[in-house]
Amino acid sequence: MPKGFHIRPFLFRIPVATIAALGVFAPGIAIAGPEHAIASHGVPALAAGFENLPYVRPDAPKGGRITIGTIGGYDSLNPYVLKGRAPWQIRALTVESLMARSWDEPFTLYGLLAESIETPPDRSWVAFTLRPEARFSDGDPVTVADVIWSLRTLGTKGHPRYSNSWKAVREVTQTGPRSLRIVFSEPNRELPLIMGLRPILKKAQWEIEALQKSGMVPVIGSGPYVVAKAEAGRSITFRRDPDWWGENLPINRGLYNFDEITVEFFRNEEAYRETLKAGEISLHAEYDPVRWAESATFPAVADGRLKHDELIHRRPTGLHGFVFNTRRSVFTDRRVREALALSFDWEWINRRLYHGQFTRIESAFGNSPLGFRGPAGPDERAILEPFDLPKGTLEEGWRPAGSDGSGRDRKRLRRAGELLDAAGWELVDGVRRKDGRPFVFEIIVNSTTRETLASLWSDQLGRLGVSMTVRRVDDAQFEARRAGYDYDMIVNRWAMSLSPGTEQRLYFGSSGREMEGTRNYMGAADPAVDAAIEALLGAEDPILFQAAVRALDRVVNAGIYVIPFGVLPADRILHSKVLRRPESRTIYGWWGWAAGPARWWVEP
Repeated sequence: MPKGFHIRPFLFRIPVATIAALGVFAPGIAIAGPEHAIASHGVPALAAGFENLPYVRPDAPKGGRITIGTIGGYDSLNPYVLKGRAPWQIRALTVESLMARSWDEPFTLYGLLAESIETPPDRSWVAFTLRPEARFSDGDPVTVADVIWSLRTLGTKGHPRYSNSWKAVREVTQTGPRSLRIVFSEPNRELPLIMGLRPILKKAQWEIEALQKSGMVPVIGSGPYVVAKAEAGRSITFRRDPDWWGENLPINRGLYNFDEITVEFFRNEEAYRETLKAGEISLHAEYDPVRWAESATFPAVADGRLKHDELIHRRPTGLHGFVFNTRRSVFTDRRVREALALSFDWEWINRRLYHGQFTRIESAFGNSPLGFRGPAGPDERAILEPFDLPKGTLEEGWRPAGSDGSGRDRKRLRRAGELLDAAGWELVDGVRRKDGRPFVFEIIVNSTTRETLASLWSDQLGRLGVSMTVRRVDDAQFEARRAGYDYDMIVNRWAMSLSPGTEQRLYFGSSGREMEGTRNYMGAADPAVDAAIEALLGAEDPILFQAAVRALDRVVNAGIYVIPFGVLPADRILHSKVLRRPESRTIYGWWGWAAGPARWWVEP
């Protein structure tokens, strides 16, 4: 294990009896009055009075300027409404929430604007008490009225991403000069944490109608930075607030060290790459192994102005690959999906396109303690045994089979042919047919990389007598067809966290098979999947939560809805030679500003 790699938060690895004996945790334990932190499952790793997060350098020097780049543009400084395009850094750098995450733990929040949080065992309500010193960047105090207005307005008038959780709120009331209580209308262990992460805006700055309009008026926040300069579509510069109220809080100590951060916007990939080569970008995360190898020849790397760095992480791999739309009759039979998965020679493609640098994705929660492994344990079985599961699901489960890397593994192709035969797709004159119709389907893609992958696989499918048409569409058309499930197959990516929750219904819940607008792009409608999701949402015991997620991971894999690609084993960062980071690493790696750039500093 690399030096400085922390995995302290996984309390659910420890037997419950042991934890209870230590007096640390017992299933269903209540938060005994107001506390400094809250965990989704188990207890926070850091006790009240902690000095700093474990993955920072608390005395990191302040100062210096950095430039980062992104492709695209913006026409708004308001990221909280649907209208307009706003830089995501506004939320990360200028606006705060009641609580803040520790990126060394799966889902634990510590007080930020709030000095304490309180919730009962069933988490039917949550109460927050604000810090008396909390201030907006203009010097005005953050009040309970600001909090209640922000929660209600964003939930009813803001971006749609805020509406789902707001629908579960029955009432919000002020209970004291600095305190409020939120009562929920449905049981959900995540809701207190979700409310704790909602952005808090200044009520006096906005009328509701004004908030709903996109525009170039900077949001007044309470965060470490303010917008110093904004040129729509070109660049935006953030300057560290010298009077930031929260600089010395333990949750912030050692973070947000740059005096100035400029984000440059580029119209296309080529323009951005040329700027990166010249050494004019201070920090860049690279997820293309070919481009990573090519970066060694950059002039700025050759003369030492840019350096390479790799950050190992333990976050789940997520799912990324070819997605079957099981709403289409050609893909309703699992044997067909398994046959086509066997025909995709990832090992050959990985070596040919990516120099073998990717690791195959084996399941949505692979690379983490939440991924299923080997035979199902008793808690997994308790969730899944009532259902009719594919053979072997409760034993080793289904994983994508490896190949000999030749691009024409005869053993796998022979097995794929047998599965197609069993499903009624017979090979007639080199073409697979069923009831007289040929096996033909279309995949829609919206990038050159995806088009290349699909074209290579199309050649492999041809050896089975299956014909796949690759159709390239623009981003707008791709999004419209994906949202309406109007495709035979697409390429999609689902990112997974170490604290999965209600979003799993959106990804895999049965209601998404018919209801448009979800991310159930494969059309899954499996009662075993639904049961696993409900089990993880209802689990109070960390051991049972882990078992429920593993059960979900196991049955989603067993459905063979996705033919997975690969992931890199570490986050790869190209950075200016004057930048430094702590030796310690977070389990999430380079995920979000607070886990990544916020920990770095400019060496004086």
